[in-house]
Amino acid sequence: MLGVFAEFERTMIAERVCAGFARGRAAGTVLGRPPIDAGLEQRIREASGGIRKIAAQFGVGVGTVQRVKRA
Repeated sequence: MLGVFAEFERTMIAERVCAGFARGRAAGTVLGRPPIDAGLEQRIREASGGIRKIAAQFGVGVGTVQRVKRA
C-alpha cells in the first residue's frame, strides 16, 4: 500500500516539474546551463594534457572538457 502512495507522489512531483518547465518556456525563459564562449571552447580543444588539468586551467568542469573534446 505504501508503494502505491509513493508512486502516486512521484507522479505528482513529475507533473509539477513539467508544468514549471512549460510555464518557463512560455514566458521566454532560457532553460539549462549557459553555453561556454566559443573562444574558450577552441582553447580547450587545443589544450594538451589530462582532462582534470585542462579543467583546472580554464576554470570549467571535467564534464565540460570531456564534452568539448568528444565533439
